[in-house]
Amino acid sequence: MEQVSDNFKAGFVAVVGKPNVGKSTLINRYLKEKISIVSSRPQTTRIRMLAILNHNNYQVIFLDTPGIHEPRNLLGKYMVKEAETSLEDADIILVLVDATTGIETEDRHLLELVEGYDKKKILAVNKIDAVNKPELLPILDEVRKLAEFDEYIPISALEGENTDLLLQKIIEFLPESPPFYPRDQLSDRPERFHIAELIREKILENTYEEIPHSVAVVVDEFKEKEGKDLIYIKAVIYVERSSQKKIIIGRDGRMLKKIGSEARMEIERFLGKKVFLDLWVKIYEKWRRDSKALRRLGYK
Repeated sequence: MEQVSDNFKAGFVAVVGKPNVGKSTLINRYLKEKISIVSSRPQTTRIRMLAILNHNNYQVIFLDTPGIHEPRNLLGKYMVKEAETSLEDADIILVLVDATTGIETEDRHLLELVEGYDKKKILAVNKIDAVNKPELLPILDEVRKLAEFDEYIPISALEGENTDLLLQKIIEFLPESPPFYPRDQLSDRPERFHIAELIREKILENTYEEIPHSVAVVVDEFKEKEGKDLIYIKAVIYVERSSQKKIIIGRDGRMLKKIGSEARMEIERFLGKKVFLDLWVKIYEKWRRDSKALRRLGYK
């Protein structure tokens, strides 16, 4: 580990909130990289992931978490547990609420949970680009009835409004510490994880109804072709029913080709190399309700 200054700061920031509140969008903005996939679908993030922001004087380790929601199956329970465990591990808790929806049941549950932690806490009201500023006051009033925070900051993760101020406050609250990770590391997850997530993102963007929630993606093979600047990737898309498989494949295989083409371009940007992406679709019945299936598909 390289030498760092005596006043170097480093620590873990749990970024929590209900589904689709903008957690991953905010983290991607800070890292200037697509570390977490983003879509308009709720519950896009399933697994807690570290996103590491490195600077000469600090290292901020964001814990990107699944959205807090009322779980309907074992996968949902796993996702909520991932988010709640992050509160235990963090030095700073950053709660995002949505300015366009106000405080909903999921927010209230989270705020009551967060109130029980004696840690530095920041409340960020996101999506202020989509509302009039006076609409923020009732949200802040309701938040204060449920939990007390060290800072209350209105932001737009999408447009960047006040995100510099938010980062400044995070750095201010970080403990003095040497870095926890090498200074060139951006995530704690391997390449295969990010590749599978990029494929899943394109499925989320291109499909509808129950499909997004019933899909899991596993990278089976990752091989660099000898003598060629090319990586062969075989990935399996798992769904729960034959009707879902038909939708993902599409008429004459068009949907699968579209998903594959869009995912391949994202993966090539991520890896910096040409990719041959080989996609397969298989049925894994009721995998979201099966603890063994969850483990096999990476939800450990």
